Amino acid sequence: MAIVGLARQGTVLARYLCGQGARVRVTDLRGAQQLQPAMAALHDLPIEYFLGGNPEQVLDEADCVFLSGGISATAPIARAARTRGITISNDSQLFLELAPCRTVGITGSAGKTTVTKLLGMMANNAAQFPAVWVGGNIGNPLLADVERMGAADVAIMEVSSFQLELMTRSPQVAAVLNLTPNHLDRHGSLEAYAASKARILDFQSAADIAVLGWDDDAAAALRSRAAGACWGFGLQRQPGWVNCCHLQDGTLVLEQAGTTVPIIQCSELRLPGEHNLQNVLAACALAGALGIGVYAMRAAILNFSGVPHRLELVRELRGVRWINDSIATAPERTLAAIKSFDCPLVLLLGGRDKQLPWGELAKCAAQRVRHAVVFGEAAAMIAEQLHGAAAQPTQFVEAGSGAKKHIGPTIVGEAPIPDPSPLQIHVVATMEAAVLRAAQLARPGDAVVLSPGCASFDEFYDFEARGAAFRSRVADLQ
Repeated sequence: MAIVGLARQGTVLARYLCGQGARVRVTDLRGAQQLQPAMAALHDLPIEYFLGGNPEQVLDEADCVFLSGGISATAPIARAARTRGITISNDSQLFLELAPCRTVGITGSAGKTTVTKLLGMMANNAAQFPAVWVGGNIGNPLLADVERMGAADVAIMEVSSFQLELMTRSPQVAAVLNLTPNHLDRHGSLEAYAASKARILDFQSAADIAVLGWDDDAAAALRSRAAGACWGFGLQRQPGWVNCCHLQDGTLVLEQAGTTVPIIQCSELRLPGEHNLQNVLAACALAGALGIGVYAMRAAILNFSGVPHRLELVRELRGVRWINDSIATAPERTLAAIKSFDCPLVLLLGGRDKQLPWGELAKCAAQRVRHAVVFGEAAAMIAEQLHGAAAQPTQFVEAGSGAKKHIGPTIVGEAPIPDPSPLQIHVVATMEAAVLRAAQLARPGDAVVLSPGCASFDEFYDFEARGAAFRSRVADLQ
C-alpha cells in the first residue's frame, strides 16, 4: 500500500494499514525534518519512507494508493498510479467501506464544521445511540476509531470536495448545505467543484436519506439526484418538502409527515449571523432524519457556543472586540461574517488567492467596513478590488504638511493615519503587521475581525495555525 502525504489523514492510514498486516510505503514532498513529529508517532511501525519528492518507485508492487486531502487527483503520482492500473482511494472512502454503523456525511461550501459539531452534540443528547463518533475532515479521521465502533452507533463526518472527488461510496445520510465558489485553484472550475460535492449523493441507495439546503439554488437542484428520501431546510417554508426544518413566526420548527413541532426561538440562539441560523436549521434537519428528538436538539443548541476560528471572540480590549474568523478562506464566507455585525468594523483580509470572485464582498465592504487591512500574497489584488468597489470617488485634501492625501476611499502604506471616511484600505506585509495596524485604527465600539477570504498557505500551514497566531498576537496587545 502506498500513502501520498503524511498529514493527519496519512498518519492514521499508515497505522491502520500496518495494523492489518499491509506493507506500507509513505511519500511526501516534505523532508524528514519537517515530518519529524509525524514520523515519531509512527516510529514503532515498519514503514518505508520516500521523502522530499513523490518518486514513482513508491508505486512498485502497490495494490492501492491513498491520497491525503491536500494531494490532487491530477497530481503526477496519481496519474502514474492510474497508468499502472492501481486503485486510488483515501481515508474517507476506506472508512465508509469498513464502518459497521450508520454514517452521516456533511459537505458544502460553508458551515460544514459547525453543523457536524452541533449534530454530534444533538446525537450525544439522544438515547438511541450507544456511542457517537464525530470526525472526518475536521481533524480526526474516523478510520482511527472504526475498530471500536458498534453496529448501533452513529458516525458523523465532515467531508471535503478534495475527498469526495475520489470517492465511490456514500454515507447513509448525506447533506449538501450550500454550493458557492471555492477551491477553484484546485478544481479548475465551479462546475468541477460542484460535481465533486454532489458525489456525496451519487452512491446512495433507495433506503438512504439526502438533506439539502433549499435557500441555495445549486444545493436544492441536487434533489433530483437523491436515490432515497429527501429532507430540506431553509429560512422560509417551501412547498413540496414533506420533511424539513424552517422558520415559523420567529421559531425554528421541525416538520415531518404533516406534523410541525417547535424546536427553539431564534432569540435563544447563541451564534451570530444568518449563516449560523442556516447552520442550526441544517443540524436540526439532519437530526430529524436520524430520528433524534426535539428535546435533544434544543439542549444542544442552547449549549453550543460555536467552533474555534469561526467568529470566535478572542478578547475585548478597551471597548474593542477582536474576532477570529480564520476559517473564512473564501470571499463568500467573509461576506457572511461582515453581515453578522451591526457595529463599525476593522476587517483583516489576505493570504493566498484561490481564484474566486471578490465582487460581492468588495461591494459589501465598501458600504459596511470602516477600515480594511490587507496582507499577504493577495494584498494588492484585494486592495484593488476594494478600491474599485467603493461608492465614493477618490478625493484629495491637503494634509497638514502640505502633502496631498487620499480620503474616502484610500489606499495607504505603513505610516500612521487619521480616521478615514468612509473606507480606508491599508496594505501591510504579514498578519502580525495587520493586527498591529488594526490596534492603531480601532475605536471603542468597533469589532476587529480576521476574516481573510483567502487560503493561509503563503504564511501558515493551515487556517487553524493562522487563527492561533491571530489569538497570540491579540493576547500580546497592551
